[in-house]
Amino acid sequence: MDKLDEMFRLRQSFMEAMKNAKPGIYPSWPVDISEKESQQLLRDTALKGVEEMFEALGHLKNWKPHRTTEITEFDRDEFLEEIVDAFNYFFSILVLTGVTSDELFNTYVKKDDIIHKRLQTGY
Repeated sequence: MDKLDEMFRLRQSFMEAMKNAKPGIYPSWPVDISEKESQQLLRDTALKGVEEMFEALGHLKNWKPHRTTEITEFDRDEFLEEIVDAFNYFFSILVLTGVTSDELFNTYVKKDDIIHKRLQTGY
């Protein structure tokens, strides 16, 4: 089983269940990205993902350079759960726009090549 494909399948399945349980929460997809309502939906969904990332960052307590005391407690499970929440919103954006796991992977690989070349050329 391809894990990325499964993540897409799980997210789409949840979105379908939400659509059935709460009509109007999601439009039919893929959305027309040129439409104002679609752009508003995508922006709102992305911002929810960003909020979840901020919740994850809230678990990091030792980042302040001026802090002299160390906080050694760290709940990795809660941190990871917030990261997954963020990923779910970002996966929703991909589903809503009709992006496939293959398309995401290929674009990821292409961008990875670009950033490695930038590093080698002193970008």
